[in-house]
Amino acid sequence: MAKTPYTPRDALLDFWAFGLKEARACLFAGLFFLSVFLVPKTGWAGIPRYDLLLVIALGIQAVMVWTKLETWDELKAISLFHVVGFALEVFKTSSHIQSWSYPDPGYTKVLGVPLFSGFMYAAVGSYIIQAWRLFDLRVLHHPPYWMATLLACAIYANFFTHHFIGDYRWYLAACTLGLYARATVEFTPRQRPLRMPLLLAFVLIGFFIWLAENISTFMGIWKYPNQMGAWTTVHVSKWSAWSLLVIMTFTIVTHLKHVKARVYVPD
Repeated sequence: MAKTPYTPRDALLDFWAFGLKEARACLFAGLFFLSVFLVPKTGWAGIPRYDLLLVIALGIQAVMVWTKLETWDELKAISLFHVVGFALEVFKTSSHIQSWSYPDPGYTKVLGVPLFSGFMYAAVGSYIIQAWRLFDLRVLHHPPYWMATLLACAIYANFFTHHFIGDYRWYLAACTLGLYARATVEFTPRQRPLRMPLLLAFVLIGFFIWLAENISTFMGIWKYPNQMGAWTTVHVSKWSAWSLLVIMTFTIVTHLKHVKARVYVPD
């Protein structure tokens, strides 16, 4: 049977459905960053801003589990993103590194890092998990899990080690290109499955996280050393760092049981 032709109207409807599902997948991240806009810098009712953001993030997460928008297994994965992200924050803001800082006061700061910061990493994991379900994602020609996991670990390690033994980000990026060169993600905005290179998806998600980082630093949530006097755009090199972090997050998600069933790893 011949396939139904794909018309411009179909493309427009798919684009509209894609946008709606993307917005839905960004529910946690969207509500969290909306809170960043709405919570005053001085806090509210005597509660510092960082502490309010933690309470809001916990509330959003609890509602998503209660309404079954996320499962307990998915919450475990998201909690892992929180821990991994918080550990990175503690290292990056330490007195020896000082890559950025959290200048505002807060009762829930541990080692100089507010506990809500881990939710910024968890938001990326939440988005990928939600997108997987909403778009009925399938990954074709995914690399062997052990290779993908080894690369993800190397990416995470480089965020720490580049302060001591050099930045191997571009070597890791080259390994990523080779490993995921054939990988394709199949997604369904409406009825007909569409495809795009998985590498392109990593880069696009990294770009939007970089935009969110610019908004967050503009709002003074955290600051880089060059933003202490006056705000400036976050350097575009952070885009590549975020894209690599997305790959690490994606690798963790692919180990979820119901996700693994939708990933094709060729023999």
